[in-house]
Amino acid sequence: MKSKINLLSIAIPSLGYFVDIYDLLLFGIVRVPSLVSIGVPESETMTVGVRLLNMQLVGMLLGGVLWGVMGDRRGRKSVLFGSILLYSLCNLANAWVSNVEAYAWLRFFAGFGLAGELGAAITLVSESVPARWRGYATSIVAGVGVSGAVFASLISHYFSWQVAYTLGGLMGLGLLVLRARLAESILFSRMQQDQTTVPPWFLKRRFFALFLQCRLLRKYLACIAAGGPVWYVIGILVTFSPEIAQSLGVSETVSSGTAFFWAYVGATVGDFTTGLVAQYLQSRIKAIYLYLTCSAVSVATLFAWPGLTAPGFYLFCLLAGTTTGYWASLITLAAEQFGTNLRATVATSVPNFIRGSGVLMTLGLSVLRPHWGLIYACLGVGVVVFALSLLALLQLEETFAKDLNYYE
Repeated sequence: MKSKINLLSIAIPSLGYFVDIYDLLLFGIVRVPSLVSIGVPESETMTVGVRLLNMQLVGMLLGGVLWGVMGDRRGRKSVLFGSILLYSLCNLANAWVSNVEAYAWLRFFAGFGLAGELGAAITLVSESVPARWRGYATSIVAGVGVSGAVFASLISHYFSWQVAYTLGGLMGLGLLVLRARLAESILFSRMQQDQTTVPPWFLKRRFFALFLQCRLLRKYLACIAAGGPVWYVIGILVTFSPEIAQSLGVSETVSSGTAFFWAYVGATVGDFTTGLVAQYLQSRIKAIYLYLTCSAVSVATLFAWPGLTAPGFYLFCLLAGTTTGYWASLITLAAEQFGTNLRATVATSVPNFIRGSGVLMTLGLSVLRPHWGLIYACLGVGVVVFALSLLALLQLEETFAKDLNYYE
């Protein structure tokens, strides 16, 4: 029975993250055709797209805090129910949008719902499987999950953007039925029965507790900074691939849908292999350093590539997606840095603050672009993001095979 519960605790979050990633990246994939179809001039799709993307990211920032605190108060399972219901309904409504204002607010609330999925899934899996298998289990969740972007690219290629949004909403609602069979985390249940060991002020101010102790704050900010390159590659270089490719002198048209497809084929491979590398090295931090370095090299190669073609750009997307596949290992590392009474708050808010850092990246891009041009603006933002990430990893402790049954 125990093995069956453990299997379900991996399989159901994996499917949930699949739907989550499908919905999360769908806007980037259908950005141009959806905006053009509601009357936005093609020359303004990047400007309007940045605004809508920022609305989604702000929603994820706020949702990351709320769902994280709820996960530590009400349980990991409750977050998995509430978040998927909200973003599924928003994506169904998105299929019928007819103006930019409605589109923007639907992306905000969809982002709010999407914020809860990954952190709650990683927390539940981390607390439900033996320590020696934790890396494999979270890699499966992430590997299956990020393949949702590949599926989104295929759907958007063969069907309209309205069909793509509708399918995402229906998949999410269908997954609610499976969630009824999901067991709550044993460690969370144990904490609920033994709350005398947890300081009362922690129970009332879980999220703000992270900012009241320098040790906790330092680790929390380091976890966020370490993931910056993942969203730089996906949220900047891949999302705005048509404009970037044109600025690099690519004569053929580069499709953002195709760019997302190859980036997430790579990310699927990367998420699986990072877990294997971490298990082999017996270290998550060493594995993340390895993939982060390769990611920096792939980005530098893109901007230095003479005579770049559309197939070459898609090859970059594949390589960059693979090298940013340390995402699952990073969120697992973040969850392992903190005790059971803060774990869901951290694991849920960290990935959303990483995604939310895209607001700062696009802001930096907007400020630098008029002076440096699009390519040098992207390079300038990238140098800052990668440097902060490498420095942040120095602030984190190695947690491979760490016993997670403890409180802050």
